[in-house]
Amino acid sequence: MKLVIIEPLGVEKEQLLKIAEEKLSKDVEIVYYDTRVTDTETLIERGKDADILVVANLPLNEEVIEGCEKLKLLSVAFTGVDHIPLDLCKEKGICVCNCAGYSTAAVSDLVFGMLISLYRRLAQCDTAVRNQGTKDGLVGFELEAKKFGVIGAGAIGTRVARIAKAFGCEVYIYSRTEKEIEGAQFVSMEELLSVCDIVSLHVPLNKETTHLIDKGKLALMKENAVLINTARGPVVDSEALAEALNEGKIAGACVDVFEKEPPVEASHPLFHAKNILVTPHVAFATKEAMVKRAHIAFENVRAWENGKPQNVM
Repeated sequence: MKLVIIEPLGVEKEQLLKIAEEKLSKDVEIVYYDTRVTDTETLIERGKDADILVVANLPLNEEVIEGCEKLKLLSVAFTGVDHIPLDLCKEKGICVCNCAGYSTAAVSDLVFGMLISLYRRLAQCDTAVRNQGTKDGLVGFELEAKKFGVIGAGAIGTRVARIAKAFGCEVYIYSRTEKEIEGAQFVSMEELLSVCDIVSLHVPLNKETTHLIDKGKLALMKENAVLINTARGPVVDSEALAEALNEGKIAGACVDVFEKEPPVEASHPLFHAKNILVTPHVAFATKEAMVKRAHIAFENVRAWENGKPQNVM
């Protein structure tokens, strides 16, 4: 059985192959590619003989899936699978597994890193002090006593809610499925948007969540509110958000994700908006998270080999 790791997974080759060898049976041939390519022809060439493909967030289009004629399992070393043609995989009987949970701590950390950076104007403070400046004009805000809204109560949303509570925030949650989260109250999305000082998005990308936050939803938010998106870019209407920021309808935004993977064109509307902090889809990217997801990705393969597939999408 041939397993192809079709792109780098953020772990040193020696460590990655050691994890794979520890998890998999001896009859699995492992092929590892340490470069990331995006052209269809090369991807098909890499995967055409593979029974199993391991991929992170590299988009695999329908042509690639069709070209990998022997493919039986796609182990996605990522939480979201919107870069995979799931319908085609199901049609062809290809099992698709993801790595839910590997980046829960990493993404939650960045939510608060970005928020505190925006609240305390850290980039401006750094520039000021390097230029013999002072704190004049750089007085920030505290998290304590702020109303913190979380949209989506999965693993990451739940962790963010608990951290917000530890900061002394009043926590509100909107989710289609309610569960017990100490110190948080579930409310409608409209109520959450209208009362919260901070709104953090933690939903998957699908037909229902595309442009979940649009011009109408942004109009419900308070003028002092900050929107945080570490979920998926299309969950927010970027042009509507840029307009809301530039017109002072909301106070700020922290955005880690866009309609496409970085690099993002300099003309993107959010790059010309006021009071926004942007990062290049790094929320999931910590040394620890990369190792966690490698373990899960190969555990998924082992479970599938044993006839008990897990984390199936």
